[in-house]
Amino acid sequence: MMKPICRFIDFETGKIGSNAKITKRYLSDLEGVFRDIDALRSMFNRDILVYEVHEIVVPERAGEITHGTSIIYPGKVGDEYFMTKGHFHVRAGGEVYLCLKGEGYILMEEKGGRSSYSKMIPGSLVYVPPLWAHRTINMGTKEFTCFYAFPSEVGHDYESIEKKGFSKLFLERDGKPVIENAHRDHQDSFLG
Repeated sequence: MMKPICRFIDFETGKIGSNAKITKRYLSDLEGVFRDIDALRSMFNRDILVYEVHEIVVPERAGEITHGTSIIYPGKVGDEYFMTKGHFHVRAGGEVYLCLKGEGYILMEEKGGRSSYSKMIPGSLVYVPPLWAHRTINMGTKEFTCFYAFPSEVGHDYESIEKKGFSKLFLERDGKPVIENAHRDHQDSFLG
């Protein structure tokens, strides 16, 4: 049985105090995530850190809440902004994201293709419903840091996203951020 825990989140760095599990994703870990494969591979020689996750490890069982922070660094692969891999949960369970620092977007998508996205700035809170895939994208010039929490037993499905991708692209065009359709024939909505 878990005991109560208390950790400190440094809002400036996004890091959580002691005993957090840290996962770092470099460009070489993200082949298949960005659409411009040539641009991605040309950057491998520098193998840039794209994002990191600081997670408080709890048992993956009903009643426990997995929680932590994700820090996405600024940058682009070609004209596409740095982002997380994105995932579905294996079992039904919602997730919440709270932006602590920076600016970016959260993209959510049902398996049927309907998508929704929301701009996030410090204080933005987004609820990701059960069975919606989700990823976060840094469209700013500084680190984009979010706190997240979800039921521990839901697990992660990265493979579905690796095969199909998301229906939206977050790009820079003429020096400005834009959101474009990656596929035809889908419904989407913007959450203000």
